[in-house]
Amino acid sequence: MALNAPGQVRTKQRLTVDRVLDGAMALADEIGVHALTIRRLADALDTKPMTIYHHLSSKEAILDGMVDRVFAQIDHPPADLGWQAAMRHRCMSAREVLNRHPWAAPLMEARANPGPETLGHHDAVLGCLRAGGLSLEMTAHVYSLLDSYVYGFALTEVSMPATGGTDMADLAGGLIDPLPDGAFPHLSEFAAGHVMQPGYDYRTEFEYGLDLILDALEQRVRRSDPAPETAAP
Repeated sequence: MALNAPGQVRTKQRLTVDRVLDGAMALADEIGVHALTIRRLADALDTKPMTIYHHLSSKEAILDGMVDRVFAQIDHPPADLGWQAAMRHRCMSAREVLNRHPWAAPLMEARANPGPETLGHHDAVLGCLRAGGLSLEMTAHVYSLLDSYVYGFALTEVSMPATGGTDMADLAGGLIDPLPDGAFPHLSEFAAGHVMQPGYDYRTEFEYGLDLILDALEQRVRRSDPAPETAAP
C-alpha cells in the first residue's frame, strides 16, 4: 500500500451495493463461488463484514445480485432476426459470458429471488419464441433444451484440464502412450487421429452442437400441430 504524502489523509472509497457485487463477482471469478465468504469479500473490499451486511443482508442476497449481473451481460435475442438466428445469437452470448464467470452456470436457474435482469432476460427469450409462432408447449421444449445444452457445455468446458493446442495434445498423449498395444483401440484411434492433431479445439464443438439442435428444433416446430393459443404481442 502506498504511503500518503505528508499532511494527506487517506480516504476509503464509499461502499455501495454496486461495489459489493462488483467485488463479489471478481472474487468468485478468482477463487470460485464456494470459497466466497463474507469475510473474504470484506477483506478484498478493505472493509468489515458488518458493513457489507448493511448493504446486502446475506450471502444469498449477494448471490442473487451476482446472478442478476451475469444475466445482464447476456445478449437478448435480437428482435430483427427469426427465432432460430435470434436464439443462436443469444446462446452464443450466454456461452461466452458463462466462460468468463465459470462459477455461474449452476446458479443461473437456482435463485428463489430472481432480479430484474434475470426476469427481463427470460421474458425476452419467451417473447422471441412466441413471436416466432411457437406454441406455449413448444416454447417450453425449446427453451429447456437450449438452456440445458448451454449450461451443460459451459460446465464441461470450465471443468476440462485442457481444450486444445499443445496442452490437449500432451494430455491425450499422456493417457494413451502408456497403454499396452491393442488396449482401448477406439480411444487410442480417436486421440491420435483427431484430438492430438493440429488445430483441434474442443470449444468448436459448441457451435456444431448448437446448430444441430436448432436445425432439429426447426423441423419439429414445422411438424407440430398449430397452436390454439396466439403469440403475445
